[in-house]
Amino acid sequence: MKDAHRSGCPINLTLEILGDRWSLIVLRDMMFGNRRHFRELLTRSDEGIASNILADRLKRLMEEGLISRADDPSHKQKGLYSLTEMGISLVPVFAAMGTWGRRFLPVSEELSIRAELLERGGPAIWEDFMAELRAMHLGMPAPERSVFAELRKAYEDVMAAKAVP
Repeated sequence: MKDAHRSGCPINLTLEILGDRWSLIVLRDMMFGNRRHFRELLTRSDEGIASNILADRLKRLMEEGLISRADDPSHKQKGLYSLTEMGISLVPVFAAMGTWGRRFLPVSEELSIRAELLERGGPAIWEDFMAELRAMHLGMPAPERSVFAELRKAYEDVMAAKAVP
């Protein structure tokens, strides 16, 4: 972690960790896309992050305590990245950003459907999603409800509707 900060303002301190172009995208892809390997994060994002930038952001996010890395049990040469509790606790921030983006920016239907569901569901769905992320990333017991599956299905439904002529 950095020793010197511009100020003790909570918004400033948050921006010092999350305020670059790629950190939130990496966290988003881990959170909403369950992308946990370097290659998935590199190749499955619409924004097209460069490998050196991704490596730097993963390192910084680990240093700041938002993610962790362990050897992948299925392939020892691969790293498995996980959100920490600190990273999981950003779900309400992502929900608020999605709400704001849907309200003021030219979003696409398929990429904003998850934000719409999180906005409509409010804090109750955020808590359920965080519980599920804790199960996926921290090994906690899995909740009965799968918000991840609900968000994925909503996206798939929009994509299927768009594919029908």
